[in-house]
Formats: sequence, C-alpha cells, structure tokens
Amino acid sequence: MSTAPAIDGRDALLIVDVQNDFLPGGALGVAQGARIIPVINRLQDLPFGRIVATQDWHPRGHVSFMADGMPAPDRWPEHCVAATWGAAFPDALAQARIGLVLRKGMLPGIDSYSAFHDNDGGHDSGLAPWLSACGIRRVFVCGIALDYCVRASALDAAAAGFDTFVLDDACAAINDDRRDAHRALHDGGIGIIATRDLVEGNEAP
Repeated sequence: MSTAPAIDGRDALLIVDVQNDFLPGGALGVAQGARIIPVINRLQDLPFGRIVATQDWHPRGHVSFMADGMPAPDRWPEHCVAATWGAAFPDALAQARIGLVLRKGMLPGIDSYSAFHDNDGGHDSGLAPWLSACGIRRVFVCGIALDYCVRASALDAAAAGFDTFVLDDACAAINDDRRDAHRALHDGGIGIIATRDLVEGNEAP
C-alpha cells in the first residue's frame, strides 16, 4: 500500500459506477457493493477540488449484453439500461458534492469500462481535458468493480498524465482475489491506498 497523501483542490475523486444494478439485488450485483457506500460518502467530506461520478448508461440491446442469455467474453446480463432504476445511483450514495456525472457505454456497438475512453480507444469522453482545465493533478478512484471499470479508469487516468491512486477498501470487486487487479495497477504506476489512512491523514489537527 502507498502512503496516503494530503488532499487539496488539485485532487479529484472519481466514483465509478456505484449504481443500483451493480449492488446486491441488482441485475449484475457485486458482493460487498453496498458496504463501500458509507466509505465513499466519507471520502466526499475531504477537500477534493472536483468529485466526478460515472454511470453505465446503456441502450437496450447493447453489445455488452448476453445474446439470448448465452455468456461470452465481455458479455453480461442486461444491466444499467438508460433511465431505469438499475442505472440510477442508490439513495444511500451522497450526491450533493458530485460536480460532474459522466455517462458511458452509450454507443450500442462498443462498451466503455473506463471513464476516459471506450474499450477500443476510439471515443474520448473528454474527462481528461476537463480535469486538466480544472487544475487537477491527482485522481483518486473508487467504486465498482475494481477488476473492471475501476481498473480501466485508473489506468487511463495514469496514461493521461495524472498521478493516480486507487482506494482499495472503497472498491468492490467481482473476483475476491484482488491480486491480478493490484498487479495491473502497480504495473501501471498507480498507488493503492486505504481510505482510513487517507481520511485520518487529512483530518484537521
């Protein structure tokens, strides 16, 4: 784990895909997904310069959905269909300080795990230049799922030139064994830190 840095207005919190369908009881619920919500709410009390939340926002018949219910690589049960309950943020998620909601996966023929690019790299969301224009230098990533959309978003944040950290205990993972995800993050130059250390390290004396 990396040492927790002091947070200031040059830092952004990126909350990835904390949506009803990715929580227990949703169409693609991730175990422990509900547990991270109070942790993320506490993070939002820190003096981040910007807080961004992403939403999968798929059209019906999206390429990521299983055809005829048959599994295939990168195919999932129908989830986060635009403007449905499943795509919405849960009521338990604090939203007052979220300054930007970025919706992704909106094109029918390509998925977007990352908040920055779609999966073939052909569509830029505009998030990186927006963060740069806001004076952001570091990005702290949390949400669902660590081994998919959180990892992809963190890797793209680092590739865009931001110092990037993943808040491990503020992430839910599909695979309980996080070693592969952690290895990929480390290889991408991304720090992995604990929320408790970040919060305690930024409390007023």
